[in-house]
Amino acid sequence: MDTEARTAGEGSLPPRRDGERGWTRRRFVGAVAGTAAVVAVPSPAAPPADAETPKSEPDAAPPPRKPSGPRPLYVGTYTSVDGGGTGIGLASYDPESGRITGAGTLTGVPDPSYLAVHPDGRTLYAVDERQDGGVTAVRLADRRILGTRSTGGAAPCHLSVHPTGRWLLSANYGSGSVAVHPIDASGALGERTDLVTHGSPPPGPGQQGPHAHQIVTSPDGGHVLAVDLGTDTVYSYRLDRAKGTLTEVSRAQTRPGAGPRHLTFHPGGRYAYLANELDDTVAVCGYDPRSGRLRIGDPQPTGSEGGTNYPAQIVVAANGRYAFLANRGHNSLARYAVEAGGARLRLLGTVPVGGDFPRQIACAPDGRLLFAANQRSGTVTVFRVDPDSGELRPAGEPFASPVAVCALPL
Repeated sequence: MDTEARTAGEGSLPPRRDGERGWTRRRFVGAVAGTAAVVAVPSPAAPPADAETPKSEPDAAPPPRKPSGPRPLYVGTYTSVDGGGTGIGLASYDPESGRITGAGTLTGVPDPSYLAVHPDGRTLYAVDERQDGGVTAVRLADRRILGTRSTGGAAPCHLSVHPTGRWLLSANYGSGSVAVHPIDASGALGERTDLVTHGSPPPGPGQQGPHAHQIVTSPDGGHVLAVDLGTDTVYSYRLDRAKGTLTEVSRAQTRPGAGPRHLTFHPGGRYAYLANELDDTVAVCGYDPRSGRLRIGDPQPTGSEGGTNYPAQIVVAANGRYAFLANRGHNSLARYAVEAGGARLRLLGTVPVGGDFPRQIACAPDGRLLFAANQRSGTVTVFRVDPDSGELRPAGEPFASPVAVCALPL
C-alpha cells in the first residue's frame, strides 16, 4: 500500500505540485528546433572537518574486461512531442568501432525520458515523464513490460536502482518529490513505499517550487542523495532497506540560483561533482560516508566561454582520473583532470559533441566509449575515451534517433 506523502524538513511548507510553467520548462528547454531525424525501424572541496575516515575506503575500480561482439544500447525519448519517438529505442553498438545499429522500438512506454538497468542486468526501468508520473519495468530477455507504478508526482525525470537491487528510486521534477518502489525477484515493481516532497528551503531565484532532478545512491550504499534544481539543495537520506522509507539526515545548499541538476561520485567515494544548470558551473563536493553529509565547493567553469549554456550531466571515468560534462548550448563535452585523489577538477578543454543540445551522457561499462544523447538534433554520438589522457575522439557516425534524451549502453 502506498504511504502518505510527506514533506522533508522540520517546519517546512506543505506538499505542493508545480503548475504548468515548471513542467513546460523541463520538457521544452530543449525543444526540437525542427523535425528530428527518424530512423525507419520495425515496430576543490574537502570532506567535512568532523568526518572520520571509513575503515575501508574504496579505491578506483579496476578497468572491466573488454567485451566481444555487439552490445545492447537503449535510447530514451519523448513520445508526446512533435517529431518524438514511439517508445524506447532498441539498438546495439560495436565496442571496438563505436558503430550503432538500430534494432527497432519497444512501444507501450509513454515519454521514457530516462532509463536505468537492474544490477543483475535482467530488467530495464524507465520513467514515464508525464503530469501523472509513473515508472515502468521491462524484462529484457523477451522485452515484456512487467507493469507501471505511479510515482505519486508530476514529470519524473530520473530514476536509479539501489545497489541491493531491491528498491527503485525516482525523482519527480514537476512536483519536487522523490519516491521509492520495491523490486521483487522477477524485477517487477511493487506499490510505492515512500514519497517525500522537498518543502523547504524556499525555492531559489526565478523558481516557483521545488524541482527534484536526480536521485542516486552513494558508492558505499549508505545514503541516498536527491538533487533539487528548484530549491538549490542536495538532500541526503538514509534508506530503510527493510521498509523502503527515507529519513533525511543532511542537506547542502548551492549559491542562490545555481540550479543544481546532476551529481556524480568519484570511485573513491569521498568526493562528488555537481553540475549546476542555471549558473553554468560545476562544483567539487566533499562527502562523508558516515554521516551522509555533503559539502559543496566553489563554482568552476564549464568551458562554455560565457555563452548561453546549460550543463546537463557529468560522469567520471572508471579509473577516476577524468570527468566529462555535457554542455547544452555550447554543444560540447568538457574534459576535466581529476586531481588530489578526487578533491580537485582541472578543466582541460572542450570538444564539439557533434550534435545539438546534449541532454545526457554515459560511458560504456568497459569505459572505452562515451555516448551523448543530443535532443534537438535527434542523434546519439559516440566517442573513444583514452584511459591515459582522457582525450575524446569521435567514433562511428551519429546515430539518428527521434528526440534522443537518454542513451544507456550495457
